[in-house]
Amino acid sequence: MNYFSRFLLLLTITFFSNSFAQQNDERDKVQIFYYGWYGNPATDGSYQHWNHEILPHWNNPKWNNLGHHKGRDDIGANFYPALGNYSSNDPKIIEKHMKMIRDAGVGVVVVSWLGKDSYTDKSLNKYLNIADRFNLKIAFHIEPFYKNTAELKEQLSYLIKTYSHHHAFYKKEGKPLFYMYDSYKIPKEEWAEILSKNGKKTVRNTDLDAVYIGLWVEKDDAKFFDSAGFDGFYTYFASEGFVYGSTIANWDFMASFAKEHHLIFIPCVGPGYSDTRIRPWNEANFKSRNNGKYYENMFDAAIKVNPDFIGITSFNEWHEGTQIEPAVPKKAGDFKYEDYGKDPLFYIKETKRLTDKFLKKR
Repeated sequence: MNYFSRFLLLLTITFFSNSFAQQNDERDKVQIFYYGWYGNPATDGSYQHWNHEILPHWNNPKWNNLGHHKGRDDIGANFYPALGNYSSNDPKIIEKHMKMIRDAGVGVVVVSWLGKDSYTDKSLNKYLNIADRFNLKIAFHIEPFYKNTAELKEQLSYLIKTYSHHHAFYKKEGKPLFYMYDSYKIPKEEWAEILSKNGKKTVRNTDLDAVYIGLWVEKDDAKFFDSAGFDGFYTYFASEGFVYGSTIANWDFMASFAKEHHLIFIPCVGPGYSDTRIRPWNEANFKSRNNGKYYENMFDAAIKVNPDFIGITSFNEWHEGTQIEPAVPKKAGDFKYEDYGKDPLFYIKETKRLTDKFLKKR
């Protein structure tokens, strides 16, 4: 091969490598919430989460002490997974999930994390390794297991030191991105101490510096995000109208607020909401999937405000019926599980169509 031929070959390889990297970077704009808390007797010695507690009502004794689901045919979900009562620690399951997420056009898997040595921590290396094979990145949804920001800093130090070297560990402009669920449970003044540049215990310009995304719930949260030091906010909830943040009519205001305050706004969309198997008293928040129309309407509302990212709630939060993971028709005794119709993969395919629509408009 002469010099000119080698030059053309190198130029071609570089072009396609750069194009592929650019496509991956674009896909990183779509991030999906993922739950690695499921277990079964074969892999884990017992059921985890499939046997979810039937949750009591906060002030109505009628809904107290209703027990647990048992697992197998009786699970704490209104839909039934095509993969059955799987284990989140089974590498074959993780591989199937990562392939589906890639096929859905998503770039970042936002794994729910409950701290060092928790059930959601034990298989993170498997998730990172397998995600990498599918050109996916892993970010973290930090659940509110910590009591204060001092404990949070200790936990994040472990998370960053243990996993951030991995190629699949998602970073935005060199920094990890953390979604902080129920961030409102800690006062904004305490957040400001660690997240503001001049805070007394600031993480800025330290090993714990990251892109911190808080949860916007109520209208007054504008005051919270004005001074708490967060880099942005997300809405999480798939039940449209459930709270101020998940009400699409408010997204124009939230997008304008983010722009004015140099913050990231991540509207979150979901295919529906159905959780009465674990909250039998919560029918008011049920949202019908309407054969995909509900999902499309939420996605279109998110696209309209031209966000930097869109969050999808969720890949596999089966308890709340927000999953896009394949579900199948099933009847257990007198109970009939909801399903997607003829195609268990409907929401994987629909997510790909809608993510393509989002990225084409950017």
